[in-house]
Amino acid sequence: MTQTKLAYILLWFPKPSETFIFREVMNLWKMDASITVYTLYGELNKWLSPEMASVSHRVKRLGIPFLKRFPSDLIYWKKRCPEVTKWLFQTIPLRRWRSLEVGGENIWAFFCGFTLARQFIEDGIDHIHAPWANGPATAAWTASRLTGIPFSFMGRAVDIYPPDGALKEKILDSAFVLTNPKVNVDYLKSFAGTAAEKIFLTYDPYPLSNYRMAPVEMQAPFQILALGRFARFKGFDVLLRAARILVDAGLDFHLTLAGAGAKGLQLKYLHKRLGLGDRVSFPGFITYDRVSDLFCTADVFVMPSVIHSTGERDGIPNVLVEALLHRLPVVATDVAGLGEVVRNGETGYLIPQSDPAALAQAIMKITSDRKSALEMAENGRKLILKEFDPERCHGELLQLFNKLCTPENPGTQA
Repeated sequence: MTQTKLAYILLWFPKPSETFIFREVMNLWKMDASITVYTLYGELNKWLSPEMASVSHRVKRLGIPFLKRFPSDLIYWKKRCPEVTKWLFQTIPLRRWRSLEVGGENIWAFFCGFTLARQFIEDGIDHIHAPWANGPATAAWTASRLTGIPFSFMGRAVDIYPPDGALKEKILDSAFVLTNPKVNVDYLKSFAGTAAEKIFLTYDPYPLSNYRMAPVEMQAPFQILALGRFARFKGFDVLLRAARILVDAGLDFHLTLAGAGAKGLQLKYLHKRLGLGDRVSFPGFITYDRVSDLFCTADVFVMPSVIHSTGERDGIPNVLVEALLHRLPVVATDVAGLGEVVRNGETGYLIPQSDPAALAQAIMKITSDRKSALEMAENGRKLILKEFDPERCHGELLQLFNKLCTPENPGTQA
Protein backbone atom coordinates (compact mmCIF):
# COMPACT_ATOMS: atom_id res chain seq x y z
CA MET A 1 0.00 0.00 0.00
CA THR A 2 1.30 3.45 -0.91
CA GLN A 3 2.26 5.48 2.16
CA THR A 4 0.15 8.57 2.79
CA LYS A 5 2.16 11.80 2.54
CA LEU A 6 1.00 14.06 5.34
CA ALA A 7 1.39 17.82 5.72
CA TYR A 8 1.30 19.12 9.30
CA ILE A 9 0.45 22.84 9.53
CA LEU A 10 1.42 24.77 12.67
CA LEU A 11 2.06 28.38 13.63
CA TRP A 12 5.48 27.44 15.04
CA PHE A 13 7.50 24.23 15.22
CA PRO A 14 9.17 23.25 17.38
CA LYS A 15 7.64 25.43 20.08
CA PRO A 16 8.92 25.08 23.66
CA SER A 17 5.44 25.16 25.21
CA GLU A 18 4.02 22.60 22.75
CA THR A 19 5.99 19.56 23.80
CA PHE A 20 2.97 17.32 23.14
CA ILE A 21 2.92 18.23 19.44
CA PHE A 22 6.70 17.88 19.28
CA ARG A 23 6.45 14.37 20.74
CA GLU A 24 3.65 13.49 18.31
CA VAL A 25 5.68 14.46 15.27
CA MET A 26 8.85 12.84 16.59
CA ASN A 27 7.10 9.56 17.36
CA LEU A 28 5.33 9.47 14.00
CA TRP A 29 8.67 10.08 12.30
CA LYS A 30 10.10 7.16 14.28
CA MET A 31 7.18 5.05 13.01
CA ASP A 32 8.30 5.96 9.46
CA ALA A 33 5.24 8.12 8.81
CA SER A 34 5.77 10.45 5.85
CA ILE A 35 5.18 13.83 7.50
CA THR A 36 6.37 17.25 6.41
CA VAL A 37 5.87 20.10 8.88
CA TYR A 38 4.97 23.53 7.51
CA THR A 39 4.75 26.61 9.74
CA LEU A 40 2.89 29.85 9.13
CA TYR A 41 5.43 31.86 11.13
CA GLY A 42 9.21 31.93 11.27
CA GLU A 43 11.65 30.04 13.46
CA LEU A 44 11.72 30.08 17.26
CA ASN A 45 15.18 29.91 18.83
CA LYS A 46 14.50 30.89 22.46
CA TRP A 47 13.98 28.22 25.15
CA LEU A 48 14.33 25.27 22.78
CA SER A 49 15.58 22.06 24.36
CA PRO A 50 18.58 20.45 22.61
CA GLU A 51 16.29 17.79 21.13
CA MET A 52 13.94 20.40 19.72
CA ALA A 53 16.79 22.42 18.27
CA SER A 54 18.17 19.31 16.55
CA VAL A 55 15.11 18.94 14.28
CA SER A 56 14.33 22.60 13.64
CA HIS A 57 16.02 22.40 10.23
CA ARG A 58 13.47 19.83 9.01
CA VAL A 59 10.64 22.37 8.93
CA LYS A 60 9.36 24.34 5.92
CA ARG A 61 8.50 27.84 7.11
CA LEU A 62 6.59 30.76 5.62
CA GLY A 63 6.93 33.75 7.95
CA ILE A 64 7.56 37.25 6.61
CA PRO A 65 9.39 36.06 3.45
CA PHE A 66 6.10 34.48 2.35
CA LEU A 67 4.76 37.96 1.53
CA LYS A 68 7.05 38.14 -1.51
CA ARG A 69 5.60 34.94 -2.90
CA PHE A 70 1.95 35.48 -2.05
CA PRO A 71 0.97 37.77 -4.98
CA SER A 72 2.12 35.27 -7.61
CA ASP A 73 0.41 32.41 -5.76
CA LEU A 74 -2.82 34.38 -5.56
CA ILE A 75 -2.70 35.11 -9.30
CA TYR A 76 -2.02 31.43 -9.97
CA TRP A 77 -5.12 30.30 -8.10
CA LYS A 78 -7.33 33.08 -9.49
CA LYS A 79 -6.51 31.79 -12.96
CA ARG A 80 -6.76 28.09 -12.10
CA CYS A 81 -9.76 28.18 -9.74
CA PRO A 82 -11.48 31.56 -10.12
CA GLU A 83 -14.78 30.52 -8.52
CA VAL A 84 -13.13 28.83 -5.55
CA THR A 85 -10.84 31.82 -5.01
CA LYS A 86 -13.80 34.19 -5.16
CA TRP A 87 -15.76 32.07 -2.68
CA LEU A 88 -12.81 31.95 -0.29
CA PHE A 89 -12.38 35.73 -0.29
CA GLN A 90 -16.10 36.24 0.23
CA THR A 91 -16.24 33.71 3.06
CA ILE A 92 -13.15 33.66 5.28
CA PRO A 93 -11.61 37.16 5.68
CA LEU A 94 -14.98 38.84 6.28
CA ARG A 95 -16.03 36.40 8.98
CA ARG A 96 -16.71 37.69 12.47
CA TRP A 97 -13.81 36.42 14.56
CA ARG A 98 -13.95 36.40 18.36
CA SER A 99 -11.13 38.94 18.82
CA LEU A 100 -8.66 41.06 16.86
CA GLU A 101 -5.85 38.66 17.75
CA VAL A 102 -7.78 35.61 16.57
CA GLY A 103 -8.94 37.47 13.47
CA GLY A 104 -5.40 38.52 12.59
CA GLU A 105 -4.09 34.96 13.01
CA ASN A 106 -6.84 33.49 10.84
CA ILE A 107 -6.54 36.06 8.07
CA TRP A 108 -2.77 35.51 7.94
CA ALA A 109 -3.44 31.77 7.84
CA PHE A 110 -5.97 32.26 5.06
CA PHE A 111 -3.40 34.08 2.89
CA CYS A 112 -0.78 31.44 3.72
CA GLY A 113 -3.21 28.80 2.48
CA PHE A 114 -2.76 29.98 -1.11
CA THR A 115 0.99 29.50 -0.97
CA LEU A 116 0.72 26.23 0.91
CA ALA A 117 -1.74 24.91 -1.68
CA ARG A 118 0.85 25.24 -4.43
CA GLN A 119 3.55 23.84 -2.17
CA PHE A 120 1.43 20.80 -1.34
CA ILE A 121 0.94 20.00 -5.00
CA GLU A 122 4.67 20.35 -5.64
CA ASP A 123 5.44 18.12 -2.63
CA GLY A 124 2.90 15.45 -3.56
CA ILE A 125 0.92 15.80 -0.33
CA ASP A 126 -2.02 13.39 0.06
CA HIS A 127 -3.55 14.76 3.25
CA ILE A 128 -3.35 18.02 5.22
CA HIS A 129 -3.55 18.01 9.02
CA ALA A 130 -3.65 20.91 11.49
CA PRO A 131 -2.92 20.06 15.16
CA TRP A 132 -4.86 23.20 16.18
CA ALA A 133 -8.41 24.25 15.24
CA ASN A 134 -7.67 27.97 14.85
CA GLY A 135 -5.19 29.50 12.36
CA PRO A 136 -3.54 26.23 11.27
CA ALA A 137 -6.95 24.69 10.51
CA THR A 138 -7.94 27.80 8.54
CA ALA A 139 -4.81 27.44 6.41
CA ALA A 140 -5.56 23.73 5.94
CA TRP A 141 -9.17 24.47 5.01
CA THR A 142 -8.12 27.10 2.46
CA ALA A 143 -5.49 24.87 0.85
CA SER A 144 -7.94 21.96 0.77
CA ARG A 145 -10.58 24.03 -0.98
CA LEU A 146 -8.08 25.07 -3.63
CA THR A 147 -6.47 21.70 -4.25
CA GLY A 148 -9.10 19.12 -3.34
CA ILE A 149 -6.59 17.50 -0.97
CA PRO A 150 -8.54 16.34 2.11
CA PHE A 151 -7.76 17.90 5.47
CA SER A 152 -8.28 17.20 9.15
CA PHE A 153 -7.60 19.10 12.34
CA MET A 154 -7.51 18.70 16.11
CA GLY A 155 -9.48 20.75 18.62
CA ARG A 156 -7.97 21.03 22.09
CA ALA A 157 -8.72 23.96 24.40
CA VAL A 158 -8.32 27.70 23.72
CA ASP A 159 -8.50 26.99 19.98
CA ILE A 160 -12.15 25.91 20.31
CA TYR A 161 -13.32 27.76 23.47
CA PRO A 162 -14.90 30.07 22.55
CA PRO A 163 -15.37 28.85 18.95
CA ASP A 164 -13.81 30.94 16.22
CA GLY A 165 -15.90 32.30 13.37
CA ALA A 166 -15.53 29.23 11.15
CA LEU A 167 -15.41 26.20 13.45
CA LYS A 168 -18.65 24.71 12.15
CA GLU A 169 -17.63 25.00 8.49
CA LYS A 170 -14.19 23.56 9.19
CA ILE A 171 -15.78 20.53 10.83
CA LEU A 172 -18.24 20.02 7.99
CA ASP A 173 -15.59 20.34 5.27
CA SER A 174 -12.97 18.21 7.02
CA ALA A 175 -12.34 14.53 6.42
CA PHE A 176 -12.27 14.02 10.19
CA VAL A 177 -11.65 15.89 13.45
CA LEU A 178 -9.52 14.76 16.40
CA THR A 179 -9.96 16.06 19.93
CA ASN A 180 -9.15 15.61 23.59
CA PRO A 181 -10.17 15.61 26.40
CA LYS A 182 -13.40 13.59 26.36
CA VAL A 183 -15.52 16.60 27.30
CA ASN A 184 -14.69 18.12 23.91
CA VAL A 185 -16.31 15.31 21.94
CA ASP A 186 -19.93 16.26 22.60
CA TYR A 187 -19.04 19.94 22.37
CA LEU A 188 -17.65 19.55 18.85
CA LYS A 189 -20.49 17.25 17.85
CA SER A 190 -22.87 20.10 18.65
CA PHE A 191 -21.36 21.98 15.69
CA ALA A 192 -21.19 18.96 13.40
CA GLY A 193 -24.85 18.03 12.95
CA THR A 194 -25.09 14.93 10.76
CA ALA A 195 -21.27 14.84 10.48
CA ALA A 196 -20.83 13.97 14.17
CA GLU A 197 -19.39 10.55 13.31
CA LYS A 198 -16.22 12.16 11.96
CA ILE A 199 -15.09 13.32 15.44
CA PHE A 200 -12.58 11.06 17.23
CA LEU A 201 -11.03 11.14 20.71
CA THR A 202 -7.24 10.80 20.87
CA TYR A 203 -5.06 11.65 23.88
CA ASP A 204 -1.67 13.34 23.73
CA PRO A 205 0.65 10.61 25.09
CA TYR A 206 3.96 10.87 26.95
CA PRO A 207 7.34 9.07 26.86
CA LEU A 208 6.47 6.95 29.87
CA SER A 209 9.90 5.43 30.53
CA ASN A 210 11.76 8.71 30.99
CA TYR A 211 10.32 9.87 34.31
CA ARG A 212 11.95 9.68 37.75
CA MET A 213 9.94 9.27 40.92
CA ALA A 214 9.79 12.49 42.93
CA PRO A 215 11.11 11.95 46.50
CA VAL A 216 8.16 13.86 48.02
CA GLU A 217 9.85 14.38 51.37
CA MET A 218 6.79 16.24 52.65
CA GLN A 219 8.63 18.07 55.39
CA ALA A 220 8.37 21.75 56.30
CA PRO A 221 8.86 23.99 54.53
CA PHE A 222 6.57 22.13 52.12
CA GLN A 223 7.58 22.66 48.49
CA ILE A 224 4.57 23.63 46.38
CA LEU A 225 5.02 23.81 42.61
CA ALA A 226 2.91 25.36 39.85
CA LEU A 227 4.11 25.43 36.27
CA GLY A 228 2.57 26.75 33.08
CA ARG A 229 1.99 29.62 30.74
CA PHE A 230 1.03 32.84 32.53
CA ALA A 231 -2.34 33.09 30.78
CA ARG A 232 -5.64 34.33 32.13
CA PHE A 233 -7.23 30.86 32.27
CA LYS A 234 -4.44 29.25 34.32
CA GLY A 235 -5.73 30.58 37.65
CA PHE A 236 -2.34 31.44 39.10
CA ASP A 237 -3.83 34.54 40.72
CA VAL A 238 -6.15 32.22 42.65
CA LEU A 239 -3.13 30.21 43.77
CA LEU A 240 -1.39 33.33 45.07
CA ARG A 241 -4.49 34.24 47.07
CA ALA A 242 -4.54 30.69 48.44
CA ALA A 243 -0.88 31.15 49.41
CA ARG A 244 -1.87 34.17 51.47
CA ILE A 245 -4.45 32.02 53.28
CA LEU A 246 -1.76 29.38 53.92
CA VAL A 247 0.55 32.00 55.43
CA ASP A 248 -2.24 33.22 57.71
CA ALA A 249 -3.01 29.61 58.69
CA GLY A 250 0.60 29.12 59.78
CA LEU A 251 1.65 26.56 57.14
CA ASP A 252 5.41 26.56 56.54
CA PHE A 253 5.81 26.35 52.76
CA HIS A 254 7.50 27.72 49.67
CA LEU A 255 5.69 28.14 46.37
CA THR A 256 7.58 28.00 43.08
CA LEU A 257 5.51 29.57 40.31
CA ALA A 258 7.38 28.78 37.10
CA GLY A 259 6.53 30.01 33.63
CA ALA A 260 6.20 33.10 31.51
CA GLY A 261 3.50 34.92 29.61
CA ALA A 262 1.25 37.94 29.27
CA LYS A 263 0.04 37.88 32.88
CA GLY A 264 3.52 37.75 34.40
CA LEU A 265 3.67 41.36 35.58
CA GLN A 266 0.18 41.19 37.06
CA LEU A 267 1.04 38.04 38.99
CA LYS A 268 4.20 39.60 40.38
CA TYR A 269 2.28 42.73 41.37
CA LEU A 270 -0.35 40.59 43.13
CA HIS A 271 2.42 38.67 44.89
CA LYS A 272 3.82 41.95 46.21
CA ARG A 273 0.40 43.32 47.18
CA LEU A 274 -0.43 40.15 49.13
CA GLY A 275 2.83 40.49 51.04
CA LEU A 276 4.05 37.00 50.16
CA GLY A 277 7.71 38.00 50.01
CA ASP A 278 10.18 35.12 49.77
CA ARG A 279 7.38 32.58 50.29
CA VAL A 280 7.00 32.63 46.49
CA SER A 281 9.64 32.54 43.76
CA PHE A 282 9.29 33.16 40.02
CA PRO A 283 12.11 31.30 38.22
CA GLY A 284 10.75 32.16 34.76
CA PHE A 285 10.34 29.84 31.80
CA ILE A 286 11.67 26.33 32.35
CA THR A 287 12.91 24.53 29.24
CA TYR A 288 11.60 21.02 28.75
CA ASP A 289 14.90 19.34 29.56
CA ARG A 290 14.85 20.98 33.03
CA VAL A 291 11.22 20.27 33.96
CA SER A 292 11.88 16.82 35.45
CA ASP A 293 14.42 18.24 37.91
CA LEU A 294 11.86 20.80 39.02
CA PHE A 295 9.20 18.14 39.66
CA CYS A 296 11.67 16.19 41.77
CA THR A 297 12.14 19.14 44.15
CA ALA A 298 8.41 19.43 44.93
CA ASP A 299 6.06 17.90 47.50
CA VAL A 300 2.84 18.82 45.72
CA PHE A 301 1.91 20.10 42.26
CA VAL A 302 -0.98 22.53 41.89
CA MET A 303 -2.99 23.16 38.69
CA PRO A 304 -5.51 25.94 39.55
CA SER A 305 -7.06 26.35 36.06
CA VAL A 306 -10.23 28.40 35.58
CA ILE A 307 -12.71 29.03 32.81
CA HIS A 308 -12.24 32.66 31.79
CA SER A 309 -15.26 34.88 31.13
CA THR A 310 -14.45 34.63 27.40
CA GLY A 311 -14.84 30.84 27.56
CA GLU A 312 -11.09 30.16 27.29
CA ARG A 313 -9.95 27.13 29.29
CA ASP A 314 -7.42 24.34 29.57
CA GLY A 315 -7.80 20.87 28.10
CA ILE A 316 -5.62 18.41 29.99
CA PRO A 317 -2.48 20.40 30.84
CA ASN A 318 0.67 18.47 29.92
CA VAL A 319 2.41 19.47 33.13
CA LEU A 320 -0.40 17.90 35.14
CA VAL A 321 0.12 14.54 33.42
CA GLU A 322 3.89 14.84 33.80
CA ALA A 323 3.52 15.59 37.52
CA LEU A 324 1.62 12.33 37.96
CA LEU A 325 4.22 10.47 35.92
CA HIS A 326 6.75 11.68 38.50
CA ARG A 327 4.43 10.27 41.21
CA LEU A 328 4.00 13.80 42.52
CA PRO A 329 0.83 14.45 44.57
CA VAL A 330 -1.49 16.89 42.80
CA VAL A 331 -4.27 19.34 43.54
CA ALA A 332 -6.29 20.58 40.57
CA THR A 333 -9.58 22.30 39.72
CA ASP A 334 -12.64 20.71 38.13
CA VAL A 335 -12.17 22.47 34.78
CA ALA A 336 -12.44 20.88 31.32
CA GLY A 337 -10.47 17.62 31.18
CA LEU A 338 -8.54 17.95 34.45
CA GLY A 339 -11.00 15.63 36.16
CA GLU A 340 -10.21 12.91 33.61
CA VAL A 341 -6.81 12.41 35.26
CA VAL A 342 -7.36 13.89 38.74
CA ARG A 343 -10.10 11.82 40.32
CA ASN A 344 -10.94 13.33 43.67
CA GLY A 345 -9.58 11.31 46.55
CA GLU A 346 -8.23 8.64 44.20
CA THR A 347 -5.46 10.22 42.11
CA GLY A 348 -5.34 13.62 43.80
CA TYR A 349 -7.67 16.32 45.08
CA LEU A 350 -10.10 18.00 42.70
CA ILE A 351 -11.63 21.26 43.89
CA PRO A 352 -13.95 23.98 42.55
CA GLN A 353 -12.33 26.60 40.35
CA SER A 354 -11.70 30.19 41.50
CA ASP A 355 -11.91 29.25 45.19
CA PRO A 356 -8.72 30.24 47.07
CA ALA A 357 -10.03 28.91 50.39
CA ALA A 358 -10.81 25.48 48.94
CA LEU A 359 -7.43 25.41 47.22
CA ALA A 360 -5.61 26.30 50.44
CA GLN A 361 -7.57 23.65 52.37
CA ALA A 362 -6.70 20.96 49.80
CA ILE A 363 -3.01 21.87 49.95
CA MET A 364 -3.01 21.68 53.74
CA LYS A 365 -4.81 18.33 53.60
CA ILE A 366 -2.44 16.75 51.07
CA THR A 367 0.68 17.96 52.87
CA SER A 368 -0.58 16.65 56.22
CA ASP A 369 -0.57 12.97 55.20
CA ARG A 370 2.41 11.83 53.12
CA LYS A 371 1.25 8.21 52.94
CA SER A 372 -2.17 9.09 51.57
CA ALA A 373 -0.67 11.66 49.17
CA LEU A 374 1.76 9.10 47.74
CA GLU A 375 -0.97 6.48 47.38
CA MET A 376 -3.06 8.89 45.32
CA ALA A 377 -0.02 9.93 43.28
CA GLU A 378 0.79 6.27 42.54
CA ASN A 379 -2.82 5.68 41.45
CA GLY A 380 -2.49 8.69 39.18
CA ARG A 381 0.74 7.39 37.73
CA LYS A 382 -0.87 4.03 36.96
CA LEU A 383 -3.78 5.79 35.25
CA ILE A 384 -1.42 7.79 33.04
CA LEU A 385 0.63 4.70 32.18
CA LYS A 386 -2.57 3.01 31.04
CA GLU A 387 -4.24 5.83 29.12
CA PHE A 388 -1.31 7.85 27.74
CA ASP A 389 1.06 5.22 26.35
CA PRO A 390 2.80 6.79 23.31
CA GLU A 391 3.28 3.57 21.36
CA ARG A 392 -0.44 2.82 21.58
CA CYS A 393 -1.78 6.37 21.19
CA HIS A 394 0.49 7.44 18.35
CA GLY A 395 0.15 4.03 16.73
CA GLU A 396 -3.64 4.44 16.77
CA LEU A 397 -3.23 7.95 15.39
CA LEU A 398 -1.14 6.70 12.49
CA GLN A 399 -3.68 3.94 11.81
CA LEU A 400 -6.40 6.57 11.80
CA PHE A 401 -4.50 8.65 9.25
CA ASN A 402 -3.88 5.63 7.04
CA LYS A 403 -7.54 4.57 7.28
CA LEU A 404 -9.20 7.94 6.81
CA CYS A 405 -6.70 9.76 4.57
CA THR A 406 -7.89 8.10 1.38
CA PRO A 407 -9.31 9.19 -1.99
CA GLU A 408 -12.75 8.26 -0.61
CA ASN A 409 -12.45 11.29 1.70
CA PRO A 410 -11.95 14.12 -0.81
CA GLY A 411 -11.62 17.77 -0.04
CA THR A 412 -14.72 19.82 -0.83
CA GLN A 413 -14.30 22.61 -3.33
CA ALA A 414 -16.73 25.51 -3.46
